[in-house]
Amino acid sequence: MDGERATRGWQFWIDRGGTFTDVVARRPDGALVTRKLLSDNPERYRDAALAAIRDILGVAPGAALPAGAIDAVKMGTTVATNALLERKGERTLLVITKGFADALRIGYQNRPKLFARHIVLSEQLYERVVEVDERVTAEGEVLRAPEPAAVRKELAAAFAAGIRAVAIVLLHGYRHVEHEELVAEIARDIGFTQISVSHRVSPLMKLISRGDTTVVDAYLSPILRRYVDRVAAELGAARLLFMQSNGGLVDAHRFQGKDAILSGPAGGIVGAVRTAEMGGFDKIIAFDMGGTSTDVSHYAGEYERSFETLIAGVRLRAPMMHIHTVAAGGGSVCVFDGTRYRVGPDSAGANPGPACYRRSGPLTVTDCNVMLGKLQPEFFPSVFGPNGDAPLDRAVVVREFTALARTIAAKTGDRRAPREVAEGFLKIAVENMANAIKQISIERGYDVTRYTLCCFGGAGGQHACLVADALGMKRVYIHPFAGVLSAYGMGLADLRSLKEQAIEARLEAALMPTLDRALDRLAASGSEEMLGQGIAPARITLLRKAHVKYEGTDVPLVVPYGGSDAIAEAFAAAHRLRYGFVMPEKRLIVEAVSVEAVGATDAAEDRIEPAPPSPGEPAPLAHVLLFTAGVEHQAPVFDRDALVPGQEIDGPAIIREQTATTVVEPGWRALLDRRRYLVLERVVPLPGRTAVGTAVDPVMLEVFNNLFMAIAEQMGVALQNTAYSVNIKERLDFSCALFDRTGSLIANAPHLPVHLGSMGESVRTVIRSRGSGMKPGDVYVLNAPYNGGTHLPDVTVIMPVFAEDDRAGAGP
Repeated sequence: MDGERATRGWQFWIDRGGTFTDVVARRPDGALVTRKLLSDNPERYRDAALAAIRDILGVAPGAALPAGAIDAVKMGTTVATNALLERKGERTLLVITKGFADALRIGYQNRPKLFARHIVLSEQLYERVVEVDERVTAEGEVLRAPEPAAVRKELAAAFAAGIRAVAIVLLHGYRHVEHEELVAEIARDIGFTQISVSHRVSPLMKLISRGDTTVVDAYLSPILRRYVDRVAAELGAARLLFMQSNGGLVDAHRFQGKDAILSGPAGGIVGAVRTAEMGGFDKIIAFDMGGTSTDVSHYAGEYERSFETLIAGVRLRAPMMHIHTVAAGGGSVCVFDGTRYRVGPDSAGANPGPACYRRSGPLTVTDCNVMLGKLQPEFFPSVFGPNGDAPLDRAVVVREFTALARTIAAKTGDRRAPREVAEGFLKIAVENMANAIKQISIERGYDVTRYTLCCFGGAGGQHACLVADALGMKRVYIHPFAGVLSAYGMGLADLRSLKEQAIEARLEAALMPTLDRALDRLAASGSEEMLGQGIAPARITLLRKAHVKYEGTDVPLVVPYGGSDAIAEAFAAAHRLRYGFVMPEKRLIVEAVSVEAVGATDAAEDRIEPAPPSPGEPAPLAHVLLFTAGVEHQAPVFDRDALVPGQEIDGPAIIREQTATTVVEPGWRALLDRRRYLVLERVVPLPGRTAVGTAVDPVMLEVFNNLFMAIAEQMGVALQNTAYSVNIKERLDFSCALFDRTGSLIANAPHLPVHLGSMGESVRTVIRSRGSGMKPGDVYVLNAPYNGGTHLPDVTVIMPVFAEDDRAGAGP
């Protein structure tokens, strides 16, 4: 294991992203070098990761890599994610209990696009279904045993049709495994090459999410295996490890489809957390802005994970880093729809990429920064054009924004200079990213203003100050490898294995021996897996957790395992933080227990440099025109590598480096610390907020549209998470909206539309009858059929919100 021996050769830490493939390589002497390549460049190479390794080692394209030169490759990949998004996985057979053939297609009955008149459901991953005539109760009583001959006949027919992957999901199979084992044995005899069994893939209750997860594993694992085998074949004897969605590395031969969806982004979180710990930042918001999207996550002492996630229309119940993704990357397309500026969700991707990439791409967020002078072609890597050696094309950006400004003026009468148009699009992108951060912080009870923004990704530094300002954050830090931090995180990561077992029992003293035994079994399994990957016992850490919820609810909170009283206290604290209340009269249910086995490796440590007694003033490379906040500046450009610890730079300024560009906005100051981290702090308070006014501004119209929509969506999340009703939690049978003081609709989240037609009348009823007496904190409940009520079980809850010192001017 590389963590238990001196490095004998090169190590390569790679993040193969949607737009760029980032590489950090550690030489045998410990020095680090980086590369950034377009992920999709078929004219020049077949695989970006292998091309980067050859480039760094000085090996000609297509030539064999030198035997013994590479010690280990640690990689995150989008291969599985892309196969899922594009529905290009393996042909898959679903085997399920008789009577449930359509269960996964029906799902939870919530419509993905409520206001679409023509509903197109997500394409199912499985091609064919076999129903097994079997039935076991939740208590384990066998009502009907499967007939092996009948099962064999059905599976053999699917095999003869060319299907080689099978997902086996039987009712209550997570707890009573005998029937699933029987079907799996028959599938092995027939010759299926990929057999995913639900009690191994996702051993937790809920047929739908367990079934989807098992199907995803069967659908993606063969694709991953082929990619892994191809890379491994070129690497020879070098150790190959892959990043899992849970934030831990695993040997390539143990890498499974269900654990690969967030492979790349998870590396970014690990990189952010480990470097934050080195830099002394204990609470961070990780902000990873790449070319296609922006990933954000929260960290305050331990990794946060989601255990049920919806990705590309598929429910996955597998431990994943809690990451929220928004379609606002550097390649997000900027369009004008006739009334509003729109940014994303479409992306220009790696090919053709933004307009400035010289491939006839559309205008994007990256082009906005070129237009504003925040990206300067002469200080940006020249990797574009047919030969991969041309700079960014500023001329085409100016031409396209000039044409767009004319179009906007003709359609709306809003006359703005081309760079003002670009700044308008950039403002919308920043608000979209800030709203994403609110969802993983404010929505979950965390005061984001007390956190440091850890900014990384190729496009992150260009927007760090603006995003922080939108959230009221005062400090940002940017690692020297911020542009490739997801790749750097691969080298900082430990091996991890997460084991879970369903419990579904009341938390009481009598249950503790049962939980102890379950956790001991999981711990033994996790330790065995670490030992099998070469980790010494002294390097293995076991973290025991309990998944606890109130009786009658089904959203557990994960708390450290201890005695029954300690678990109850930890749950109460977590519930109060998340939802703002506790229900001490309710019983607690232990839904599951889990053990995380961590195998420590020798990771890189950022070197601390001595600070000179008098660092002096940094010398700029040049001064350039930079347009920001509606003002043109002559801004200095600095080379980060030329800065020395202790030097400070006041904004506006640009700091360039090999893999990223950082923009220091006016009112901010950048300091290079002794680890060569850029620490940005706001030194001039933000100006006071002012009203928008009555004129319709097409930029602010979109900004406030997004803000109001975000509020309505956050109300829905709070309702869903705290509800008892399956109708609310799974079918999402509710609506949330904002209204003005007259009862007119401002914004509604994409919930059930049937309520919205009458909700305004309910609000107006409350205003008419209670308007003069309403005060902050009041809540009104009604279902009167002549005042906005619909079905008798439908209840409308209305809460007025007041502006500061202006009760009369505000409304619900």
